[in-house]
Amino acid sequence: MTNLPNKGAAKARVARILDANDKELMAIRKIEADGNTLVIRGKIFGAMPMVARLTPAEARAALRLLDLRTVLFLLTLLFRRN
Repeated sequence: MTNLPNKGAAKARVARILDANDKELMAIRKIEADGNTLVIRGKIFGAMPMVARLTPAEARAALRLLDLRTVLFLLTLLFRRN
């Protein structure tokens, strides 16, 4: 009996964050809400499991880092080609 891949199996969804040399820094596997925090689960450097939490205060602090030009860029980012 051979081990054939399951054609019906769902492909894992992963968002990658790359460094300046296009090497993977982080693979994000899941983003979910947990109470008032945003939980980000994934792996760093392809090996080390990571769970990051973003609180409302830290989210507001992150938004203060954005200028108008960056906000406009983020609004159009999903519609751009690679």
